[in-house]
Amino acid sequence: MTLRRLAMTDAAAIAAYRADPNVARYQSWETYSLAQAEELCRSQAAEVFGRPGSWFQLAIVRAGDDTLIGDCGLHFAADDPQQIEIGVTLSPSQQGRGLASEAVARILDLSFLTLNLHRVTARTDADNTKAAALFERLGFRREGLFRSCAMFKGVWCDELSFAMLEQEWRSNPSAGSAVINA
Repeated sequence: MTLRRLAMTDAAAIAAYRADPNVARYQSWETYSLAQAEELCRSQAAEVFGRPGSWFQLAIVRAGDDTLIGDCGLHFAADDPQQIEIGVTLSPSQQGRGLASEAVARILDLSFLTLNLHRVTARTDADNTKAAALFERLGFRREGLFRSCAMFKGVWCDELSFAMLEQEWRSNPSAGSAVINA
């Protein structure tokens, strides 16, 4: 798999997997239309990569045929240019194959090798055990549990916070091994 900018041709695939209730369960949306996906692609085409305060979505595409299978979000903090928050969304048909791990590993390589960041963070609903396991498996440190900290879809929820520092990433034997085609 590779990472690249979103393209307008990705809109139908984005709408399809983001409309899936299992994908939307831990996301900010309930349903996701083709019009919303087209607007996302349009807005991302105009977005400057790395602009403080912005979210930048990268397409996760299958190697060889450029088929969109998910997307990664990178939030560039407005008040701290040395760290980003990340998130990953993968089509249900592609889950369970190690692709989310590969995508996050590539984001870590991009963050620490190319962008020279100090810290990468991730937050997830405490009930999202698959996301928590993903970050822990990749060597993120669980920094905290925030109890009833966010009103999400009408319910107060707990969130887990994860982080990886550049020096922690460098101590990982697989650090820097992913090829970046973003």
